[in-house]
Amino acid sequence: MTEQTIQEGKTLAIVSYLTFVGLIIAIIMNLEKRNPFTFYHVRQMLGLIIMLIFSNLVEAYVNSWLGTSFWIVTFVCWLFGLFYAAKGEARPIPVIGEKFQEWFKNIN
Repeated sequence: MTEQTIQEGKTLAIVSYLTFVGLIIAIIMNLEKRNPFTFYHVRQMLGLIIMLIFSNLVEAYVNSWLGTSFWIVTFVCWLFGLFYAAKGEARPIPVIGEKFQEWFKNIN
């Protein structure tokens, strides 16, 4: 990605990390521009939302401590993604970020 592409998509990439509503706003606003940097971070955040849902289900139906542990991991990954979106880098979330890019490759 070029520096211009990153600068143009940086704001929406950051917005995508600000709750589920921010993700929807980033997707809708980026439909016309089709900025690859924004869509990269949209795919990462979509994966984080799935991780959050999984951690909530584990907490409710399996074990409260295990679910809380998954929630903390999800939160740290969210901070990681938000930090690199603000920094202007397309760095995947550790361990599972590449899978998010693969699973959601149709979002572009």
